[in-house]
Amino acid sequence: MVTIRLYDTSARQIRDFTPLQQGCVSIYLCGATVQAAPHIGHIRSGLNFDIMRRWFDHRGYDVTFIRNVTDIDDKIIAKSHDQGRPWWSIGYENERAFNDGYQALGCLPPTYEPRATGHVPEMIEMMRGLIERGHAYEADGNVYFDVRSFPGYLELSNQDLDDLRQPSGDGETGKRDQRDFALWKSVKPGEPSWETPWGRGRPGWHLECSAMAHKYLGPAFDIHGGGLDLIFPHHENEIAQAKAYGDEFARYWVHNAWVTMAGEKMSKSLGNSVLVSEMVKQWRPIVLRYYLGTPHYRSMIEYSEESLREAESAFARIEGFVQRVIELAGGVVEPAAEVPPAFAEAMDDDLGVPQALAVVHTTVRQGNSALAADDKEAAVARLAEVRAMLAVLGLDPLDPHWAGESDRGEDLHGVVDSLVRLVLDQREAARGRKDWATADAIRDQLNQSGLTIEDGPQGPRWSLGSR
Repeated sequence: MVTIRLYDTSARQIRDFTPLQQGCVSIYLCGATVQAAPHIGHIRSGLNFDIMRRWFDHRGYDVTFIRNVTDIDDKIIAKSHDQGRPWWSIGYENERAFNDGYQALGCLPPTYEPRATGHVPEMIEMMRGLIERGHAYEADGNVYFDVRSFPGYLELSNQDLDDLRQPSGDGETGKRDQRDFALWKSVKPGEPSWETPWGRGRPGWHLECSAMAHKYLGPAFDIHGGGLDLIFPHHENEIAQAKAYGDEFARYWVHNAWVTMAGEKMSKSLGNSVLVSEMVKQWRPIVLRYYLGTPHYRSMIEYSEESLREAESAFARIEGFVQRVIELAGGVVEPAAEVPPAFAEAMDDDLGVPQALAVVHTTVRQGNSALAADDKEAAVARLAEVRAMLAVLGLDPLDPHWAGESDRGEDLHGVVDSLVRLVLDQREAARGRKDWATADAIRDQLNQSGLTIEDGPQGPRWSLGSR
């Protein structure tokens, strides 16, 4: 099999990917903590790993992709108290909002999507093993991980244990060392709880993922993913728990960068989030996918409407080419079996989507040149290549997932087309009498209205331009 290379956070370098099992790849992605509806920063992680999953699939791997749901944590409980609603009601409502967001932006469903609260028995089993091995202890109904018992602690985040400041929650009493972290939190009045050998309580955030990864992917798996903000404490603590328990755990650690606003990470607490549910009302979901999915996954995205308009315009050029060739071909043009070598080379090199996208745009330009030369065969061949590449990126406008986008506007498109044709007829009449000033004024007015006019051998053609 062709070698794919990935940047491994734990090694701090790009490494050749060698799967545990030939022809298979196992991926665990830290998914949603469902205390609130998702903003586009949340969904970016899902998009980045959807593209990774699609590329492995294209390269012939059998992919097992786990994306968990954290449906119990301090923030969900706090929201429950503030709103006077059951914690599970808040969690389920926002879980559905996340899934709506993933689906709207074309993410394939995971192989399994486990909820934390459905895996308390696995967590109890892991805690029991850690206590028996001397890596964890019970105190005041809490169970803590002893960080000094695990020599490899902090190797992922490259910190010094002496300088560590471990985040702690209320009620975390009885710690032998303030740097120890909670595996299990003792019950508090009015909070959800589960029975364990150490008393009633609820799981700590880090334990949930270690237990679920073990259940669905076994003691060793290929890739663990998530946002940069999860490196510490979450992923560092996951590694400590899992390896102290006896698992090899993840062999590669892949982290995506953030969506920022004014240089700060997009987050609810900063009040700078842009909800997916609102964004899809303002922008076509396929344009949002282009905007969020085409920068390199390790590059920050600074949010701005100008950048979104640029993404809309860039995708319109691709989409316009696809539509023109389909009209010329008079039927479906199937994606090519293979993507161009330059595209594959870029994707194999740490999922180099920007370089791969450059190949898409180059192929579109070649296809447009073939259209201008009335070379139908070459235009169709370029479209087949473009569709193959867009399928990997989840951006093929002819894919059934995106068909509804055009269907929703079909009736309106017919009305607009009739009106634009009347204006274009007036422009053609002006050109016929050599009244170039009037013809140019009509074209400029249409452009200002968001329409792009192209003059071709079969007459003028209009399309939606950027906003």
